[in-house]
Amino acid sequence: MAIIVNVDVMLAKRKMQSKELAEILGMTQANMSVLKTGKAKGIRFDTLQAICKALDCQPGDVLEYVAD
Repeated sequence: MAIIVNVDVMLAKRKMQSKELAEILGMTQANMSVLKTGKAKGIRFDTLQAICKALDCQPGDVLEYVAD
């Protein structure tokens, strides 16, 4: 089971840099990089909600399930 994080895709669609999103969310660029590269072990719902609000998208736009 693999969960793919598509934050980088949504950033490109919104023509926003990860640095800008990190500032909006109040997180470090290092943590944004971990999330963006898919190396995060989890994501809090309040963080997911803030990402969706900032990028004007749905959770399904950010997270994707891919079978092994």
